[in-house]
Amino acid sequence: MKYYLVTGGSGFFGSILIEELISLGHRCVNIDICPADFKHPNKSDYICDIRDKTAVDQIFGREGPFDAVFHVAAMLAHSVKSKSALMETNVNGTRNIAESCIQHGTKHLVFISSNCLWGKPLNRPIKEDEPPAPIEIYGKSKVEGEKILLSLADQLHSVILRVPTITSEGRLGLLAIFYEFIYENRKVWIVGKGDNRYQFIYAPDLVSACIKASEIDRTAIYNIGSDNPKTLREIYQYVIDKAGSKSKIKSLPRRPMILVMKFAHFLRLSPLGPYHYNMISESFEFDTSRAKAELGWQPTKSNEEMLLEAYNYFKRNYTDIKNRDNVSAHKKVASMGVIKLLKWIS
Repeated sequence: MKYYLVTGGSGFFGSILIEELISLGHRCVNIDICPADFKHPNKSDYICDIRDKTAVDQIFGREGPFDAVFHVAAMLAHSVKSKSALMETNVNGTRNIAESCIQHGTKHLVFISSNCLWGKPLNRPIKEDEPPAPIEIYGKSKVEGEKILLSLADQLHSVILRVPTITSEGRLGLLAIFYEFIYENRKVWIVGKGDNRYQFIYAPDLVSACIKASEIDRTAIYNIGSDNPKTLREIYQYVIDKAGSKSKIKSLPRRPMILVMKFAHFLRLSPLGPYHYNMISESFEFDTSRAKAELGWQPTKSNEEMLLEAYNYFKRNYTDIKNRDNVSAHKKVASMGVIKLLKWIS
């Protein structure tokens, strides 16, 4: 039995990670600003804002040391209005967690980073040594979090996992807008031809990578993602067909739509930020060969399989999902904003 701390353990991925760790016989501590749905004798929950260094230290002092810390907690750009709060949480919060690890004798930390470190497609699989080039605040905050951990490499073994959109049963957020269009048999809109390839990662596959990463006695960076992603048009059509939906895929002209999305974001009318409207019509893929070779890790599900699983969850729990409150951003449907106009004409 091992003893782990998970930040953000009440959220979508954090809760999946904790449930799997407990199913393997381990004990966990969860710290989150939201209450947890999952309760277990081998799990302790603390309501805690990771920006509060004193509170974080008290939990580490009371519960630690841990075999490893999984730092999942992060504030998302589309779920908050305060940029300063996002930077404080994702940057200063990361520093607080890392310093508490060092102060209280925890030697291993796994940090969930993001493909938002790049805001524009590079038209090739991105390797770990590619210099980050974020164009929006969430990506910039993740870069700063990585820098903090890399600077502490002589005191703490930090494994940084760079991941694309995490998907499986229960994942909502912006993806739930797509599910809602299919559920209501509306037109599903793509920007351009839909021949771009965008990589996802299956949540249980990321859990596997986290566990393997927690056993590495050095600081390292690994890209994680699905294999051989198909085009967005192919993926969307797969989900529509398997769901038995009457939805049809329709194209919107790429350049005019990007301009519209930029303007809507500027006016704060859309949940889609610079990262989203750059990537929604372009290809993005990580090279995951290093993780496979050094961690012995392999993905198990394709993009279309994991999206169908997430859609089926949305369909089964539609009424409950629509009434959710006080949960993390990925456990509820993101606000559509101006996308409602597109829904009305679909």
